[in-house]
This record gives sequence, C-alpha cells and structure tokens, in this order.
Amino acid sequence: MHSTRSVIIFGIVMCAIVAFILAGMYNFLKPIHDSNEAAYNKKAILSAVADHIDGDFKALTEPQIQDIFTNQIKQVVIDTDGEEYDVAAVESMGYVGGMAENVDMAKEAKKDEEDKVLPVFIFTKADGKKYYILHTRGKGLWDAIWGNIAFEEDLNTIAGVSFDHITETPGLGAEIKDNVAWARQFIGKKIYDEDGQFKSVYVRKGGAKNDVYEVDGISGATITADGVTEMLKRGLRYYEPFIKSVKG
Repeated sequence: MHSTRSVIIFGIVMCAIVAFILAGMYNFLKPIHDSNEAAYNKKAILSAVADHIDGDFKALTEPQIQDIFTNQIKQVVIDTDGEEYDVAAVESMGYVGGMAENVDMAKEAKKDEEDKVLPVFIFTKADGKKYYILHTRGKGLWDAIWGNIAFEEDLNTIAGVSFDHITETPGLGAEIKDNVAWARQFIGKKIYDEDGQFKSVYVRKGGAKNDVYEVDGISGATITADGVTEMLKRGLRYYEPFIKSVKG
C-alpha cells in the first residue's frame, strides 16, 4: 500500500511536470500565435478596402498582407483633438513599435474621451488614390462589436467596411461579419450632409428610407443593428477633429 505522503508527493511532482510542459509549449507557440493574430488583424483592416486591392483579396497570403502594410499603408495614431502622436509617445503607452495596428481598442474604450488614442490607416493605391480607414468599437447583443470603416479621399463617402464581434448569434447578429451583401450596403453612404453637419449612418429596422445615410437592418438582430448604429455615430465622431484637419 502506498502511503498518503507518497501519493501527495507523486501528485505534486506530476503537477509540476505538467505545468512545466504547458509553460514550455506556451512560450514555444506564443510567437506563432502572435504572428497569426497580427496577420488576422491586418487582413481585417484591409478588408475595408478589399475592392481596391489588386488580385483576389481572399487568397492573400501572410507575406502579401505584410507587403501591403509595409508599402501601401501609413499608420497614424491620433488623440480625440485630431493631433498626431509620434512613435515614441505611442510606444510609451505600451503599444509595441508605436504602431496604430497595435493599439488595443478594447483598452481604449474604457478610457475617458479626452484620454483615448485612435488608430488611422491610410491606404494608397498604385495610382496614388488614398483611402482612410478608421476604427470604431461598440456593444452588440452579448458583447463587444467593432468595425473598420474606409473612406474615400473626401473623408465623407464610405468606400467599404468590415465588422467583427466576440459572441453575436450565428445567423443573426453575427451577420455583421458573415453577410458580405449586408456590409456592401455601406459603400457609397455618407456621414456628412450637404451643409457639412455630421450625420453618420443609420441601420434601420424594416429597411432603409434614405439611400444616402441609411442601410437595411438585419432580420432578427435589432439589438446588434442598433449597436452598429450607435458605434458608428459615437466612434466616428471621435475622429471629427482629424477629419476636419485633413480636409482643411
């Protein structure tokens, strides 16, 4: 018969061995995980300008995505007054390399408005045309939702969008990510009226009534759709000082 002490010692030793193995696997796999996550995030950002990228966007490889970010994307981090931070200042906030792609928007969402920092991605095509990709974050039915909103050079006309979520319901709220046709409704919509007043874009239950500032809602997902409306109105307003500074 094994003594109780022997059993306890055996259990402790086995737990230590398993913990050591798991820690080693974590450290070994972390660089791979981080690389995959970075590539996923970059592709999500580029999804907003997918129509303006040469070739089959869905077939882009990780090196191709990185090449676009290196050669065609300018990353800027701004405050809610529209002022640009230098790389060192952003890095001092804990964001690796001082890059906009590394700004943690979940963390920024918890800050007061005057303390937030915002990422801006400026995509330049081979012909020199620019697109501005702005990031918004909000609340869906169950948890956080977010979006990358690309604008034409007028910083008024939407050129494309990509949305994502944490736990929205498949076939309902998750359609903000999965339903490409729904997302394409945003292309061509405007966020300012003819007098230059901010309006944003409204996701209307029952169908859009204005073909400039509204898109159709998602059947059975009213709360998520309302979350998108609120997220756009609040999130894009944070960028207004920057938009005005670019437009002069």
